[in-house]
Amino acid sequence: MTSDLSFACDCGTVSGMLIDVGPDQGDHVVCHCTDCQDLAHYLGHAGRILDAHGGSSLYQSRCAHLRLDTGRDQLACVHLTDKPMLRWYATCCRLPLFNSHANGKLPFFTAQFVACDPATRDRLIGPPRGHLFLQEGVGDTSGLPKMRTATMIRRFFVRVIKDLISGDRRRCALFDAKTLEPIATPHRLTGEERQALKGRRTDANFDPV
Repeated sequence: MTSDLSFACDCGTVSGMLIDVGPDQGDHVVCHCTDCQDLAHYLGHAGRILDAHGGSSLYQSRCAHLRLDTGRDQLACVHLTDKPMLRWYATCCRLPLFNSHANGKLPFFTAQFVACDPATRDRLIGPPRGHLFLQEGVGDTSGLPKMRTATMIRRFFVRVIKDLISGDRRRCALFDAKTLEPIATPHRLTGEERQALKGRRTDANFDPV
């Protein structure tokens, strides 16, 4: 079963559609990495986004499966570290929306499920395939079902190859079709900003509010 899943930031300024979603079209995962945790704190939504183990619900799919309808001028992106990962959010209400590579040369996007209706999401996509980076999670994560790294990589590169061969990497709403550069100028956090986030993550202990 596949269908379309709408998304919107809290104030509705940035909105669009995840096209043709389904368990065979992408991967619904819960990521516990410290970068995802830091993003939630950086944008001020940690209590809402992170579960009791510091996990964020994400959906990774192909480039052409993302449609942006409104609020293009309100999109911003940030590099939390020196890694080539971009984190996209709505400047109007600072809700996280997507993750991507630094440019469109490595084609993929990951949607933050916080911007989607949970009931519709669960009906169309179903439960997570597994949890990632459990070693960076909060508390005892040994009972959570882990997604094998080999499985994740295999499924990821199958989608990447399809986007490269078909030319769909130039259809991603987050990048210029000609240059494959991001449509918003990325901000890279300073060392001081990173250290402050680390402190907030430690102090918060991810007790949801």
